[in-house]
Amino acid sequence: MGVPWYQETVTGETQILSSRIRLARNIKKYPFHQKLSAQDAYAMIDEITESVVHANNHKFFHQLNIQALSNTERSVFLEKHIVSFELLQGNLPKGLLISDDQNISVMLNEEDHIRIQSIQAGEGMSTAYEVANRIDDLIEERMEFAFHVDYGYLTACPTNVGTGMRASYMIHLPCIEKSGKMKELLPKITKFGIELRGIYGEGTDSIGDIHQISNRTTLGKSEEDIIQGLQNVTKIVLEQEMQARENMLVTQRSALEDSIYRAYGLLKHSRIISSKEAMAHLSNVRLGYSMGLLTEQHPPKQIYQIMMEIQSGHLQRLAGREMQEQERDIARASYLREIFSKVV
Repeated sequence: MGVPWYQETVTGETQILSSRIRLARNIKKYPFHQKLSAQDAYAMIDEITESVVHANNHKFFHQLNIQALSNTERSVFLEKHIVSFELLQGNLPKGLLISDDQNISVMLNEEDHIRIQSIQAGEGMSTAYEVANRIDDLIEERMEFAFHVDYGYLTACPTNVGTGMRASYMIHLPCIEKSGKMKELLPKITKFGIELRGIYGEGTDSIGDIHQISNRTTLGKSEEDIIQGLQNVTKIVLEQEMQARENMLVTQRSALEDSIYRAYGLLKHSRIISSKEAMAHLSNVRLGYSMGLLTEQHPPKQIYQIMMEIQSGHLQRLAGREMQEQERDIARASYLREIFSKVV
């Protein structure tokens, strides 16, 4: 059995944290989400589950009842990028199929009937697409998708019509942020049909200088075209980040090193720390390691895994109870002190 993508050592402390493919599909015989009855929703979830869970060679999937999950468990799934905000909202029955390594999930009755998601560590876009496409084929062997000969796959949101595919990288852009170049960058990439989103996708903010970069539309393009276009623009963005890093080394080296070492010290010794502050410090530490400026030995986990595990859901699951904000800030500081005292 594999391990979750964020535990893969291939990520190192490089600019690309993960590669993700998401496929949106709807079943032809059922009304779209907005018109779907609870009875049909249950029937659809059962049919799709049967197609995936009980198919040969795909027994590593298991089914979860979203409605039965606690608030803490829901937060953990969101923080791990296993589910979307949309799946956790609304009153209609929802379904979730998840692989044992948590790198593949099939969200049922989100904005569309089916959202297949495949995540790989680092630059693993081709593998992410191959895996998602295999699950897509598995379902289509048993169920007919809503498809138009001229437009492609039909989806609840017009921007997904066509391939129904979103390809995205999660990338770390600390020096573009520090240099104030982000506002200049955004319109440049938008004209290529690419957009930068927050750490949890559409409608969310960047935290810890982490962004998702993805295609905006799918109509009139092949899957290969979408992936190639995203890769080309991402390469340009990452080159801009490296240029910003080099410029800061020349013009602001002392200040840059100071911010990195201050961040390391605060993470190692703080007694109370908010999520926002911790994420900013972790971003600086990650930058320090990736640039070779931080000579302290590495903590036993990838920095992004630490970023994930200091969020409220993970902290509350570790504590075994829900906590108030100040309790979480104290627990977060305690967790970080323990992690940064275990360098290897």
